[in-house]
Amino acid sequence: MDQESDEVLFERYRGGDRGAFRTIIERHQPELLRFLTRLVGDQAGAEDVFQEAFLQVHLSADTFDATRRFRPWLFTIAANKARDYLRRKGRRRTLELSAPVDRGGEGGDAGSFIDLMEVRVPSPSDALDRDETNRQVQKALDELPLILREILLLAYFQRISYAQISDELGIPLGTVKSRLHAAVAAFAKKWKVIDEQQRPKP
Repeated sequence: MDQESDEVLFERYRGGDRGAFRTIIERHQPELLRFLTRLVGDQAGAEDVFQEAFLQVHLSADTFDATRRFRPWLFTIAANKARDYLRRKGRRRTLELSAPVDRGGEGGDAGSFIDLMEVRVPSPSDALDRDETNRQVQKALDELPLILREILLLAYFQRISYAQISDELGIPLGTVKSRLHAAVAAFAKKWKVIDEQQRPKP
């Protein structure tokens, strides 16, 4: 069963195979929990949202289009549940931008959000040490609206296509692209201000 695709497993679950659903949960648990921890900012909240996401998957099982991929559907459901969670709690999450981001496949490069957004961050030889740099990066990201942070996570971290994000979040493709562009630009602008503030005065 472990060798079967998500889509095949989910079809088996819709046919009454409970074990297939457990396999899907176990398969995606590590990656989805990491994603949710970055989005909501703490492990306990991520675990709550994880459960809510899979409950929604169960409730919405009959609506899943079997001709499409399961993983983008799961992660966009999880992103929606995380958004609901943050709004309920009135909390803001932080994001560890220095954490490695696997950009796909075995042997693939591991970078960070900063690498992916091509925004200059001081190197270790610069004035800020790694911890301080990370705090300042988080500060800049925290100032972004939730909808922009969400797009960055889905598009850059999970590498979900613009079209899939558009379909699953129910927003036009042009809106996805414009939000992503705005998010990258806003983050770069905020980081530049913080970076300049922290540089030693001549």
